[in-house]
Amino acid sequence: MAKTRRLIKESLPFVDLVTEIVDARIPMSSSNPELGEMIGNKPRIVLLNKCDVADEKATARWIEYYKSKGMFAIPVDCRSGKGLNAYLPLVRQVLKDKIQRNTEKGMVGKPLRVMVVGIPNTGKSSFINKMAGRNRAKVADKPGVTRSNSWFAVGSGIELLDTPGVLWPKFEDKSVGDKLAFIGSVKDEILDSETLALRLINVLKNGYSDRISERFKISGFEDNEDYEILEMIGRKRGMLISGGEIDYERVSVMLLDEYRGGKLGRLTLEFPE
Repeated sequence: MAKTRRLIKESLPFVDLVTEIVDARIPMSSSNPELGEMIGNKPRIVLLNKCDVADEKATARWIEYYKSKGMFAIPVDCRSGKGLNAYLPLVRQVLKDKIQRNTEKGMVGKPLRVMVVGIPNTGKSSFINKMAGRNRAKVADKPGVTRSNSWFAVGSGIELLDTPGVLWPKFEDKSVGDKLAFIGSVKDEILDSETLALRLINVLKNGYSDRISERFKISGFEDNEDYEILEMIGRKRGMLISGGEIDYERVSVMLLDEYRGGKLGRLTLEFPE
């Protein structure tokens, strides 16, 4: 974490703009709270990635929220490329004054440099791959920039600086840690899958109980305890062990996988303040 923060700070003087990639299902929780302080007055574009598995109405609200904060945001899906055609024009729009100054100085066509940041599993690598194309044309190391960073030309005079994905040292709000674990930004190996699945059920039953009903063909569970709902799902899927007991580990892993894969529908777990 400390190394990545240092890399970002060292590289900031050499970039014109910062692009932050967040998960459209949890835009606030998947945004590093230290980033604003680190980048200072640098312009920022927020890409709400995985918009294809987020609630469309909620995403529209988040776009308006960022706009009210003086930030630019667009919904995208970095794997399919959906929405990314709006990215380069937006970069030029945000940096139009910079482009004008370069022109006045006789530096027409000088590359615009953009730092790409994002926590693990929000789709930063997919974004870089999609924008740089199959060849991933690497750009020569820039003076003064740590060599472990990688630059990529994406055409039309724009270069992207890839940075390592990193979380922050401490989650002040436990629910933030839960949401990051739901989308897979926190490694499953360090968490108990049953506990995490129960927490996910608790969130879903209070906001998207209809999706649970539709996906798992169960009903009348709204007043049940979370573990009872997990049992109902397990029995419906036939995930049993000897003696007819529920295979809780298997059910929990299945539930988390189906949520992450978008099989429960388009769900957003947090909304603008």
